[in-house]
Amino acid sequence: MRLTGTAAALGRAVWAGVDPEGFFRRHAGDGAPFAVRFPGLGEVLFFSTEDGARDILSAPGTLCRAPLPNPIEPIVGANSLILLSGEAHRRARSVVAQAFRGELMRSYVDLIAETTEHEIAALQSGDRLLAGRTSQAITLDVVIRVVFGVTDRRRRTEFSRVTTQLLRTGGAALMLVPWLRRDIAGRGPWARLVALRALLDELLSEQIDERRCSGDHRGDVLDLILNATDDEGNGLTDAALRDQLRTMLAAGHETSSTSLAWALYHIHRDEGIRRHVLDELATATTPAEIAALPYLGAVIQETLRVHPTVPIVLRRLTGPLTVAGVACSPGDVVGIALPALHFNPEIWAKPDTFDPDRFLRCRPSPFQYAPFGGGYRRCIGAAFAHNELAVAIGTIMKTLDLSAVPDGRPPRAVPRGIATKPSREIALTVIARRPTT
Repeated sequence: MRLTGTAAALGRAVWAGVDPEGFFRRHAGDGAPFAVRFPGLGEVLFFSTEDGARDILSAPGTLCRAPLPNPIEPIVGANSLILLSGEAHRRARSVVAQAFRGELMRSYVDLIAETTEHEIAALQSGDRLLAGRTSQAITLDVVIRVVFGVTDRRRRTEFSRVTTQLLRTGGAALMLVPWLRRDIAGRGPWARLVALRALLDELLSEQIDERRCSGDHRGDVLDLILNATDDEGNGLTDAALRDQLRTMLAAGHETSSTSLAWALYHIHRDEGIRRHVLDELATATTPAEIAALPYLGAVIQETLRVHPTVPIVLRRLTGPLTVAGVACSPGDVVGIALPALHFNPEIWAKPDTFDPDRFLRCRPSPFQYAPFGGGYRRCIGAAFAHNELAVAIGTIMKTLDLSAVPDGRPPRAVPRGIATKPSREIALTVIARRPTT
């Protein structure tokens, strides 16, 4: 029996929502644009070629905007950089970006190493390192310390608890199907999400008020944003500031924790890669040196090629635009399917092979490889994310001798909150703690 057009479109949307990597990778070879209709958003025309990515990412802000409604809006808020468009986006980004300059982000490498060491301190020979759980704990504590400069562990634990519960409540179904967002007499997933978001906002407001009253300039992200203004001398309103901070807490650690778990998985399932990483780490004595290691950097790049944590880049057109030869009209939503682009055999040799060396042999263009998006909407935390991943991986591997646990078929990437995550926990066995030098 053949499916009707509506049933087929619904089937594609469900497949894309349940198994985004598998769904989008199947389009990597043909290069033809393809449409998927998402609940609440409508039809999206996806592209998987370099030309398509170039046309979308190079389009000026006057021709496109963030497509709304967006499934992550309940978590990050309407003022998030992810959702703003036009002049509002430009002004907010000019304020927030001042706190993410490269030299400032590089100064946090010692903090990342310290957090990682603390998280794995109790592990001994014979224990299991659960990569997903460990990665989430490391990246969430790091973002709380980097964004807020919170030194009190009890307060960091409270931020972590509320943020984690909020993200767990915002499951894929609630995010992708707007009509599920109903408060039934104060009960149900939606009511719980709203209550947790309000609780997190209370914590954020307390932190903002304390910092303003104390006049304490710590040089963390919150301090820098509180003192930053746009080109007309305007700072962020409190509501906008909370949305940006919530975005950093949620999106900033969700994406990094997923990439950290995947990187540990791929490193420890290939002895050649693991040995190469360890040999290179032996030459590094400080977190800053770890962050600059070329092969480790290539491992991170390859991890993001194979598993882009946010697998699609979307734009809603406000004017006509030709994308890879296809004439698109105002109101259309166009997208880049990153798993298809990153597995396009016309761009990548043996795309199904996890091969970090490909990033040492050549440097892909931003239209061949776009794990952080691109153009004027490229993720402002990209440089920090790379340093965080490198230092966390390096610290773990310099501290623990690990081996993969045989567990059958590889995990899939499945939607969880804001990002995709491995479909099951990735376990590594602790062979021994390495001697300190």
